[in-house]
Amino acid sequence: MNAPGQHNALPDAEAAALARESASALARLLAEKPEAERAQIRLDGADLIVPRQAVSLLRDILAQMAQGNAVTIVPTHAELSTQEAATILNVSRPFVVKLLEQGEIPFRKAGTHRRIRYEDLMKYKARMDCDSREAMDALAAQAQELDMGY
Repeated sequence: MNAPGQHNALPDAEAAALARESASALARLLAEKPEAERAQIRLDGADLIVPRQAVSLLRDILAQMAQGNAVTIVPTHAELSTQEAATILNVSRPFVVKLLEQGEIPFRKAGTHRRIRYEDLMKYKARMDCDSREAMDALAAQAQELDMGY
């Protein structure tokens, strides 16, 4: 899934600080101009007009960089291997295969290889994140009821 020219390196401290400032400035501009459908960007004297969605995406990328995270852009219709899905979910590849075979995540077979739509993987991840939050809330409530000092 690594495309030529893709930059997966973690941002250094200088890049993270610049990203933080830029993300804040973009967030302010987007809030101040909610009706604006496009933006003009100047780079070395050349002007470029981009859609608002691209500016919002850039703000999100910069926010991640500001936190020291590397960022990869994946089209929602992209198909992933089981190893790529495992990396995104931070689990083993055999665990992903088990989830697929149990019907937890839709997939298709290309020959002997399983392919998972990125969008389907993110739906599964969102469900699991929600379930985890609910379980943690229930545990916290139980700890409060039992006066465990949490």
